[in-house]
Amino acid sequence: MLCENATMGAVQVQHYLARARDFLKAMELLKEDLIGFKCSSALLGIHGALSYCDALRMGLGSHRLSSDDHKTAAADLRKMLAARKFGNLQGVDRLSKLLTEKSEIAYAPRNVSEKSVLEIIQQARRFALWAEATGKQLKIEGWQDA
Repeated sequence: MLCENATMGAVQVQHYLARARDFLKAMELLKEDLIGFKCSSALLGIHGALSYCDALRMGLGSHRLSSDDHKTAAADLRKMLAARKFGNLQGVDRLSKLLTEKSEIAYAPRNVSEKSVLEIIQQARRFALWAEATGKQLKIEGWQDA
């Protein structure tokens, strides 16, 4: 049974990794036309980061997804990494910042500046690089195969 659960975990990791990479690719495509897709590009970057977070959390043994509560996703990831004595938590700080931007982009009654969107895109890229390296460094099952 343990082997079956481990395999299911790897499948979930691969699922959320694929989703994260898909969101980031779409973010990059839409970034080329910020006049038409400013908020969409930013939200895709944020959702890509959330999917990376889910891939990491599933790989570290969580059974909860970020969709359960976006506000606790970064804190949960921080706790899981700390339990593994993983010292590079820079990405978790970046994720926290991205999550604070999500409501502003999606729901604020004012226009979002191009500068803010470009910053979100840059932070999403950096988080993706950190998450990719972290998954490999921690040897999360399914990460290498995705």
